[in-house]
Amino acid sequence: MSRIRLHPSGRTVECRDGETVLSALEQAGYALPNNCRAGACGECKVKVLSGQFDQGMVLDMALSQPERKDGYGLMCMAKPISDELVIEYGTADAQPKLFPPRENVLFIVTDRIPRTPRIVELRLRPLGQPLRYWPGQYVMLGDAAAGAPPRCYSIANAPRPDGEIVLQVTRVDGGPTSGWIHDTLTVGSMVKLSGPYGTFIGDPSVDSPVLCMAAGSGLAPILALTDAALRRGYRPPVTLLFSACTQADVYELGLLSYWQAKYRNFKVKVTLTREEAAGHLKGRIPVILPDLFPDLSGHAIFTAGSPAFVESCVAAARALGARDDQIHSEGYVSQHIPEAPPPERLLAGALG
Repeated sequence: MSRIRLHPSGRTVECRDGETVLSALEQAGYALPNNCRAGACGECKVKVLSGQFDQGMVLDMALSQPERKDGYGLMCMAKPISDELVIEYGTADAQPKLFPPRENVLFIVTDRIPRTPRIVELRLRPLGQPLRYWPGQYVMLGDAAAGAPPRCYSIANAPRPDGEIVLQVTRVDGGPTSGWIHDTLTVGSMVKLSGPYGTFIGDPSVDSPVLCMAAGSGLAPILALTDAALRRGYRPPVTLLFSACTQADVYELGLLSYWQAKYRNFKVKVTLTREEAAGHLKGRIPVILPDLFPDLSGHAIFTAGSPAFVESCVAAARALGARDDQIHSEGYVSQHIPEAPPPERLLAGALG
């Protein structure tokens, strides 16, 4: 048995003989970016400050020789062989480190999928080095020369080895950037992304039942967070309440149904606010919440959508006993005026 010490927080994690650092961290509830889990993508690269470890077989493209000499390792393959291994992780309170934002990174639109009458999904691939980000963060997209000021859009997928980024953009009446995305961008278009930004990211302290509440394209960051959590083996119950006006406004139901079938701890419930349909709930989430969860005192709460939606969901959760330190939210302000600045976002906490 070895001990992994996180610097600078000083917190420790036990690591069984033959277990990788990544696995030990995940079992202890700590999030670390990863994708391939086979030493090929480099997402789990961290600096080892002291101690010895067996790096195993990894590709030079994922961990270069100079990086190895500087003390870096890939934690998906690294196995401690000393009593203690000290690695850089996060801050003094053990929150994950944020990746430095990059500006005007070139991407190509490889696909665009109409998800609802008002939401289009963009699939973007980087032309160069991928953006490193945490699930739940957002990027800025726009083209000032085309009259589309940069706007904030949450990333809807967990990090992938190929660097693909998925954005789900709602058309906003009078919004120049959403209009440009819906009406002008085509497959093959080159765009520039800046980011990542935001702190709606992994929280290593979350080990309780989770309730996610989302409306419209507020589903995007919840998708990224849930995907990452389920793939890393998060075991407490996770319930997603998704609010839509009508059946036509419901999207990603196939993916959510797949997760529900594959992961026994994941449940999704869709509620419609303007019509009734078989298999769906009826009513706004804050109204129906007491019947679904009479007591939220032991739950971690994650909600994303418009500020009004987020505010009402947070108030409803508090009324049912949810603690403020367990409530995490992301709200975004719509773009109504062409010359308006990028929307402000309310960001805190997250599911890791």
